[in-house]
Amino acid sequence: MADDYNWFIEQVKERTGIDLNLYKETQMKRRLIALREKRNYQDFRSYFTAMTSDDTLQNEFLERMTINVSEFFRNRKRWDVLDETIIPQLLKEKKRLKVWSAACSTGEEPYTLAMILQKHLPLKDVSILATDIDRAILQQAKVGYYTERSLKEIPVELKERFFTKDRAGYYVSNELKQAVTFKQHNLLADRFERDCDLIVCRNVLIYFTEEAKRELYHKFSEALRPGGVLFVGSTEQIFEASKYGLETNETFFYRKV
Repeated sequence: MADDYNWFIEQVKERTGIDLNLYKETQMKRRLIALREKRNYQDFRSYFTAMTSDDTLQNEFLERMTINVSEFFRNRKRWDVLDETIIPQLLKEKKRLKVWSAACSTGEEPYTLAMILQKHLPLKDVSILATDIDRAILQQAKVGYYTERSLKEIPVELKERFFTKDRAGYYVSNELKQAVTFKQHNLLADRFERDCDLIVCRNVLIYFTEEAKRELYHKFSEALRPGGVLFVGSTEQIFEASKYGLETNETFFYRKV
């Protein structure tokens, strides 16, 4: 079984550029075994062979490999710090901000960013790059359709302004959509942007190995301009931030020195 799984990892990397060795093995392996067995494949070799000729299987694999649990204003108090402290600091230095939502999943995070930024800037001046490895998830984000549960933390005035309700859920307004550009991107393999003012990458790094996390912290630091800020999730505190040319600004916010 171990050799079978290792062979699968090598083939996936060659075909997609995704290195599963950089994810925590126990969690990833458990998730993929469950998916393989659900599709009635006895081993990873037969499963991979089937994936190469079936786009539906391959897309399902990519969706299962990524972690798509999100909601608007997740961990609300941290977003309040961004709104009340971090963004005003950044806008003292620049009038237009280069903002990147890395691993944006189904879009709640970049749309939350847009709703916060429009409180400080005209919405036409708000521009957010939102990336994820999963093409199908990005398509879902572009549609911008969400259940009531996803919206439970949104302030009433923002919900009324930027969402339209139908029988089953809510659509994001076109006005908000125009502030966000979605793009496919592999954090572990693709080139990073440069001179970012704000990078948001939350609740993703916990799934990577320590080695992969260290590499990503370096890459995020290099992607920030001096004075730019990295905003991470509530279980992703960076210890020894100075190793990466960062310093703690507020809890879970790190400024590039």
